[in-house]
Amino acid sequence: MYIFIDMILVTLMTVNMNTQGANHVAVSVPHLDKAVKWYCEVLGFIKLTEPTEIVADNSRLGSIVRDCFGPSIRKLRIAHLSFGDHVGLELFEFVEPKAERTTNHVEYSKTSFLHIAVTCHNIEQLAKQIAESGGKQRSNIWELINGKPFKIAFCEDPFGNIIELYSHEFNQVWNAPK
Repeated sequence: MYIFIDMILVTLMTVNMNTQGANHVAVSVPHLDKAVKWYCEVLGFIKLTEPTEIVADNSRLGSIVRDCFGPSIRKLRIAHLSFGDHVGLELFEFVEPKAERTTNHVEYSKTSFLHIAVTCHNIEQLAKQIAESGGKQRSNIWELINGKPFKIAFCEDPFGNIIELYSHEFNQVWNAPK
């Protein structure tokens, strides 16, 4: 029996070797300290690291930054937060060259990541709190599937990044009987 269990574990690990789950989401903001405070106070994120400056020099981190963002990057600041479910949120402030806030609502005609989504059981209350703390409620609160209790709403953080609010866990919504 012990060997059989080991074989099952090896099989499960082999089947799922590509990914083990979401690791983190990265968001660009114009003011890192304000963003860390807002995400922790309004959305309840946990701060894992203090904001750190990285210069794109020949250091290990500087080389990683240049390799990822290209030769024009000179300096950035980064902080690490946690959703609390072991999925992280990296907040980036690009210092040199300075990032500009997008003027478009959503550039849906260009491929990119569109938003982050968080689960909250009281969407109405959180949408109101987001709006009252410098963010914005972008949409109405919608019943996602006709006749089901699943609700969504789209908001923005104070820096223009889109946050979708889900009333239920993602798998609960999309695996629900139709």
